[in-house]
Amino acid sequence: MNVPGQSAVFGKRKEPHTVIIAHGDEIRHFTVRPWLAALGGSALAAVAIGYLLATSYLVLRDDLIGAATARQARMQQAYEDRISALRAQVDRITSRQLLDQQLMETKVSELLERQSQLTQRHGRLDSVLDRAEKDVGATLPDAAPAPGQKPDVRAAITAPADGGAAVSLASLDSGDTRPFSLWTTRTDARSDETSADRADKLFVAINQSLRSIETDQLARVEKLTDKAYENADAIKDAIQSAGLTVDSDFGKGETDVGGPLIPLDSAAMFDSKVKELDEALDGLDHLKSQARKLPLANPAPGHPVTSPFGVRTDPILGTAALHSGMDFRAPRGMAARATAGGVVTRAGWAGGYGRMVEIDHGNGFSTRYGHLSRILVEVGQKLNAGDEVGETGSSGRSTGPHLHYEVRHNGEAVNPLRFLAIGKKVQKYL
Repeated sequence: MNVPGQSAVFGKRKEPHTVIIAHGDEIRHFTVRPWLAALGGSALAAVAIGYLLATSYLVLRDDLIGAATARQARMQQAYEDRISALRAQVDRITSRQLLDQQLMETKVSELLERQSQLTQRHGRLDSVLDRAEKDVGATLPDAAPAPGQKPDVRAAITAPADGGAAVSLASLDSGDTRPFSLWTTRTDARSDETSADRADKLFVAINQSLRSIETDQLARVEKLTDKAYENADAIKDAIQSAGLTVDSDFGKGETDVGGPLIPLDSAAMFDSKVKELDEALDGLDHLKSQARKLPLANPAPGHPVTSPFGVRTDPILGTAALHSGMDFRAPRGMAARATAGGVVTRAGWAGGYGRMVEIDHGNGFSTRYGHLSRILVEVGQKLNAGDEVGETGSSGRSTGPHLHYEVRHNGEAVNPLRFLAIGKKVQKYL
């Protein structure tokens, strides 16, 4: 049996909750609905959660701010470290660039100084080599190329911003590169080759080129010096082989000498070689001067000897007699020429010589030209080898036109054939 006012659920009647508020004589009541209670509970729960979250934020805010600050500080430190590392790298690159540039400037200065030195040497060698080739008469190879105008090497070699050393040959046109024909002309570079490597290769090529020029100059000087000594020795040996003496106190052989070995640098070596060449040429010129004073030429070239020097049958008396000279077959009017330079001491009629010219060559040597048909010189006149002294004929004690030629040393007649033989040997050296 159901009791009125009770809920059928769980055996009890479900009634809404009522809130009664009494204040004095006033009484108020409110009915609390379930949904209203749920809403109020939800609001209280939301307020509580918000309060808890706000409290938690306030409590943890300092830790979060500290962590963010620490993270920011770490990032800033990392950036500063990176910046410091990059700055140090830039400093190293800059320092390396400055060192490379200084090294390059030093190399360029050395090359320019060496080139200037070689240019001065070539200018100094011009006169010496011309004199040597003229006196020595040697057939030499072409001269080594001499540095001419100085190319703008400093402008051609620049240091780029990447710290390397770039080499630009654009400023060296065909006119500028003429003195440097031995330089390498390769422009293709390997992919792994840096600008500094290419610059070093260029410096090596330039250095080798200048060294080659220097070596060629020294080799040329040495060859001319050796040739001068050989010519001088040949002249001296030819003269001495004929029993004549020459004044010669120079030569490459030195005895009874000594001292410590002190190596020479390239400049001192060059000066020493040039000085040796000068001494050799001076000695050669001295020998040539002495040889030219000797009557070594043929007074009648191309004409046979009809009567030699020495004892013969006299062509007029038919008895044995001394012939003090050599007779050359020559037609009347042929030019008789001096066999060496000298001064005319006699020019006129001289007994059996007929018309005769005598020339003093110095050092006790003199020559006579007899049986002339005409005399073309005067006493005291200076002559050179090959000058015409007269015309051949048959004046004096003669059986026909010819040239009587004598060589005398300190007034005594000597065999002219000795001097003619020497003249044939040394003619190519004079």
